[in-house]
Amino acid sequence: MIEAVRLLLDLGLIVLIWMVQLVVYPSFKYYPESDLVRWHQTYTVRIAYIVMPLMMGQLLLSGFQVYDSQSFYSVGSFMLVLSLWAITFSLFVPIHGKIESNSFIPKDLHQLEKRNWIRTFLWSLIFVWSVLELFPSSTRP
Repeated sequence: MIEAVRLLLDLGLIVLIWMVQLVVYPSFKYYPESDLVRWHQTYTVRIAYIVMPLMMGQLLLSGFQVYDSQSFYSVGSFMLVLSLWAITFSLFVPIHGKIESNSFIPKDLHQLEKRNWIRTFLWSLIFVWSVLELFPSSTRP
């Protein structure tokens, strides 16, 4: 049961990160500066209602999986989740802070989009690994 809930959280995050990567971050470049600042204030509050429960749930469940059963998957995926938290708060929160305070430059928007490929790759890796863990190859036709 825990594995199925974990897979749903991982699925939610992979859908979200690909949407952010392909739609949301690229769209920032099309806003005039004052409009981006105003929209960003609304966007960050709204997206937090989606992102935070998914990230918190993934963190808590992956931590529980390590506590419950230490395996290559449970420890490895927990380390990837922790890495994503570190990357998010060290690389992305500061750029969003610059946008929020209207102290950003166009390069910041480019960095937001470019660096987000790291998170996109890692969340994709976590999802694929969770699928393989939940549905091992011995049960496949």
